[in-house]
Parts: sequence; C-alpha cells; structure tokens
Amino acid sequence: MMKRLMDLLWPAIGLGALALSSWLLFKELRGLSLVDVEAALAAIPPPRWILAALGTVMAYAALAWYDQIALKHLGRRLGMVFISMVSFTTYALSHTIGASVFSGAVVRYRAYSTKGLSAAEVGVLVAFCSFTFTLGNVMLIGLSLIVRPDIIQRYYELPVWAGQLIGLAMLGSVGLYCAGSLLHLPALKIRKFEIFYPRPPIMARQLLAGPLELIGAASIIYFALPAAANPGFIVVLGVFLASFTLALISHAPGGLGVLEFAFLKAMPEAPPAQVLAALLVFRLLYLIIPLVFALIVVALFERQRIAELLHAARED
Repeated sequence: MMKRLMDLLWPAIGLGALALSSWLLFKELRGLSLVDVEAALAAIPPPRWILAALGTVMAYAALAWYDQIALKHLGRRLGMVFISMVSFTTYALSHTIGASVFSGAVVRYRAYSTKGLSAAEVGVLVAFCSFTFTLGNVMLIGLSLIVRPDIIQRYYELPVWAGQLIGLAMLGSVGLYCAGSLLHLPALKIRKFEIFYPRPPIMARQLLAGPLELIGAASIIYFALPAAANPGFIVVLGVFLASFTLALISHAPGGLGVLEFAFLKAMPEAPPAQVLAALLVFRLLYLIIPLVFALIVVALFERQRIAELLHAARED
C-alpha cells in the first residue's frame, strides 16, 4: 500500500513543482520578448557553440566513466563502447523524461542483463553511480563556496563567512568518505541504508568523474553567456550546481521551469534574455539532442533483441 502511495506521490510532487516553477518563471519573464531571446541566441559566436558542444561531450564521457567505475567496483569487465552506449542512453532518457517515468535502473537492467549482470548487481551499479554524482556535487559546491563564498548571497542573505563554513563542512563530509575508504572501515549504516566504502583506487576515480561531469555540463552555459554578462566560471558553476540540484529534487520532468527560475534569480547582473538563451543552449545540447540519439539507440537495440528472439524461436 505504501509503495503504491509513493508511486503516485512522486509524480504528483514533480507536476506540482513544474506548475509552481512555471508560474514563477512566467512572472520573472513576463516583460521579456521572444525577439530579445532570438537576438541573444544569434549573438553567440560559432567558436562558443563549439566549446559548449565539447562541454557536452565531456559531461557524457564522464557519465560513461560512472558506469565503468561501478562495474569495476562490482568486479565486472565489459567493453567501453557498450558501457558508453548504455550510459548515454540511460542519462539522456532519465535527464529529459524523468527517473519516475523511465528509471535508470530499468534501462540499465534491460541492457546489462544481456551481459550476465543480475538485478541485484544492477541495483548496486545504479546506487553507486548516483553516489558518485552526489559526491562530485558536494565536493564542487564546497570548493565553489570556499573560493567564492559570496555565491550563497545570490540565494540567501547570509554573511560571507557562512558560505565558507558550509563549504568546509561539505568538503569535510567528502573527506570522511575518503577516510572510510582508505582505512577500509565497515559499511556505514543509516537506518536501512548502507554505504559500503570502495577500494581507494575506485574512490579516487569517483572523486575525478563526478566533478568532470558537472564541470562539463556547467561549461555549456558558461560558454553560451556573453562576456559582458558573464560573472566568471566559478560563479556560473556554483549557480548551476544549486539550480541543477533543485531541479533534480523537484522531480519535475527535465527540471523544466525549476532550473530556469533558480538560475535567473541568481544572475541579476546578466540580462534575462541572455541567461535564457544560454539555458536554451544547455537544454538543446545536454538534453534534447542526446534524447533524440538515445531513442534511436533504444529502437535499434530492441529491434536486434526481437530479431534474436524470432531467430531462436524458428530454431526451436
């Protein structure tokens, strides 16, 4: 009964967050004309488009590394091309459609089960990849707040020292995880949840992969913003991390509306049309184009599986 209630609750929360953020976004942009946004998009020079595209490639390459690290943690060895295709398809679908509709566990199990992985192993892989992302997110937010503690004032009226203190606390939590791995501590139990510390080489890879993915994603927006309205990469990164986290927590499909509103509120120095244009570039390169390719990959994979089943049936 509780599971059925939660299955209904999360989509309702996502739709509610989408409706609220869309209304707030409408209030924020009601004086903005479509012509201004089109002009801002047209003003992005080709070299900046190329750099933004390279940021996308970097982000998805790091996401594929998530899966490869998780498989190494499980003691499984698969080809990097196969891992990359599975990872790319999983994240392109879940980022855009939403995990509640098309979960990463389902997509990964469909693919990795053909290579002999069990449902339990895929479950560990999904949890490990999620934790790698969380680890990178916490570490980068901590570093951003230490370098630029004033970022926090873009969201809350807090003193600068509070931003630095939060940053240190976040880096401290990452340090505790590293210490648990280096000292081979037993699993950390939080109610029914357990964190099993990986071997130090696996942990070191996590500390690289998580930040690389987020830096690549944030660089898309950074390169799409004009120089005159660009507060610098550290600020853009910090605002992106906060906005992207809020978008994920909201459970709104693709974080639509939530990401835009949170980003616009934190960038008062930039004209809204230019910020919105940069966010449209992000959605195009990071979400829409990968989704199109992911749907093609899924269609080809399922076609191959059906062909194999029909061939096996004829042989029987």
